[in-house]
Amino acid sequence: MKEGNTNKAPLFNKIQDVTFSQYHSGNNDELVNLICNMLPVGVIILNRKIDIVYSNKQASLFLSRFELPEEIPSVGRRIFDALDRSKFQELFPGEIFIVKKFEDSPSNWIFRFSVLESSLPVIVLFVIEDKMSNKLNISAIRQQHKLTRRETDILRRVLDGLRNTEISKELEIVEQTVKDHLSNIYAKLGVENRFHLVRSLMSASS
Repeated sequence: MKEGNTNKAPLFNKIQDVTFSQYHSGNNDELVNLICNMLPVGVIILNRKIDIVYSNKQASLFLSRFELPEEIPSVGRRIFDALDRSKFQELFPGEIFIVKKFEDSPSNWIFRFSVLESSLPVIVLFVIEDKMSNKLNISAIRQQHKLTRRETDILRRVLDGLRNTEISKELEIVEQTVKDHLSNIYAKLGVENRFHLVRSLMSASS
């Protein structure tokens, strides 16, 4: 699938449901992009050609690890065809989503479609990770083992299957800093490596 000008297309031209000018006197594109990049889920906008014309930070991280499921272009084309025939509500009466499992990821991924019906319709695809860390009480683990806030950030991402380079990129720190924090986490939890860390915490929660 062609990715087009990812992260560069003016998102505000596509999403104008809220009049931000009532609350913000600066650049609206910058405000919308800031909000989208702070979201804990990925946001991808697809045009009629099923090209990616926008992706927020979380979506870009996902795309650096995986390809979009092959079902998405097929569903996207069916959506635009239904819109052209004015049958979208009839053919897609409920929520539209795909659940996918990827190799090298312990999580399930949910792809939820939202359609902006206008003269230039687009598909907004929300990429949601059903994270392993959400199944654990991370706050209790932090308190029990006296983890720092940054160590907790890294622990959460290790549980979700991210590699050191991916953690470094997501947290915007150098990879050696990730390794140093991991060494501290292993020492505090009394484990030797990633595998033992994950197994220990999952066993304790069951």
